[in-house]
Amino acid sequence: MKAFKYIAFLLLIAIIGTSIYISVQPNTFEVSRTRNIKAPAAVIYSNVIDFKNWKDWSSWVEADPDMKITLPKQTKGVGGSYSWEDKDGIGTMKTLEAVANKYIKQQMQFADFPTSEIIWDFKHNTNGSTDVTWTISGKDLPFGFKAYSIFTGGMEKQIAPHYERSLEKLDSIIVAEMKKYSITVNGITNHSGGYYLYNTTSCKISELESKIQEMLPKVGKYALKNHITLAGTPFINYIKWDEDNNAVIFSCCVPTTEQVITAEGDDILTGKMESFKAVKTTLKGNYSHLKEAWETAMAYIPKNGFEFTENGPMIETYLTDPTKTPNPADLVTEIYIAVKEKDTIE
Repeated sequence: MKAFKYIAFLLLIAIIGTSIYISVQPNTFEVSRTRNIKAPAAVIYSNVIDFKNWKDWSSWVEADPDMKITLPKQTKGVGGSYSWEDKDGIGTMKTLEAVANKYIKQQMQFADFPTSEIIWDFKHNTNGSTDVTWTISGKDLPFGFKAYSIFTGGMEKQIAPHYERSLEKLDSIIVAEMKKYSITVNGITNHSGGYYLYNTTSCKISELESKIQEMLPKVGKYALKNHITLAGTPFINYIKWDEDNNAVIFSCCVPTTEQVITAEGDDILTGKMESFKAVKTTLKGNYSHLKEAWETAMAYIPKNGFEFTENGPMIETYLTDPTKTPNPADLVTEIYIAVKEKDTIE
């Protein structure tokens, strides 16, 4: 009997000691992880701000495929939310504040635990990458929550590995999405031609990209400065392409609604392109795939009973503005190559 009382006394002491230890633990917690992702902040933000994407990179979903996720009508932006249910209970997440491409504030409620604050910070770097910081914090923690946290190893141990794995998966998904592209030969069409402003140069093929980036904005600025109405999106007109000698002659152009008379001595000239029959090819994706798109278009022509029109236009039209299209997978470029049917050749 004495032994039983002694054991009961020791248990009581242990319970009291444990309770005191739990009580003096901090009433707050914070877990944060940062990952550098080689992508623009706008691309990453666009994924994170929409809860319908979270299941693709959540390590909690990866660890529990049977988790039930419920998506409401609004999943994106402020007011967007979602909920889930697993073996441990039901949770909800809601977006409270957002600053596009920079910051997201959310609130999480899980089971009977107190609400937690979720913060996403997106820091753009000069090399084009983004530091993504994901933080969860809580305050005014009740005794039961602190006890649960202690007996399960602490919030850092519970959450940090999931944050690290989720950010790793988010990274791989974002990078893979940015690499997506498609090339479609749309077939024969009639290009309307029309008036355009342009400047022309020759250079090595290896210098082409940098030359376009230098010259094309000048044509656009000229049109803007002189209040000239544009009739479409910018394009490049390839006049000569000589791979053997690594040389190209081309014009950077913007279409206009009417003929523009430029002043003598201007670097910007005006031209007119007659309408022509063309093979049209569309590239959706990074400009790095343009070589493949041109090769695809070129191969289509003889294979389908057409020949190149001598000295006919070969143009590359940019339907999207790369400065306003952060994800290169969303860039759209159309290629038009002037052709004629073989049986029309004398």
